[in-house]
Amino acid sequence: MERARANAAEHGVSVRFDIADALRLPGEPRFDTVIDSALFHVFGPQDRVAYARSLHRVSNPGAVVHVLALADVEESIGPTVSRDDFGAAFADGWDLEEVGRTHYRGIASDDNARRLGVEDGAVVDSAAWLARIRRR
Repeated sequence: MERARANAAEHGVSVRFDIADALRLPGEPRFDTVIDSALFHVFGPQDRVAYARSLHRVSNPGAVVHVLALADVEESIGPTVSRDDFGAAFADGWDLEEVGRTHYRGIASDDNARRLGVEDGAVVDSAAWLARIRRR
């Protein structure tokens, strides 16, 4: 987190970083934009719903959540989700505006590297979903 803060300061960007349990975010609605890069897909179905509820609690009405998650359309460097998983998780209090295909560049390690037939630490592009979800 300190590295991210230092990088933002170096580039003159005013930004706020918080560390919290994503399934139990504290406080009142306060965010207009949330960016999730590769967290949503690590949760199972029940935790994805809890995550959406948690984000709803801390997002202002009209806030937009952008989610980048590994897609279930090919072998991947980690757990994956289907396109339908977004609708299931963000069913209450949200409008799923768009889910499109993209790629996620990550590092393959341990079992994932062996399963994909690449060296440990190799850079791998995996299919991903990029979703835009708006809080009602």
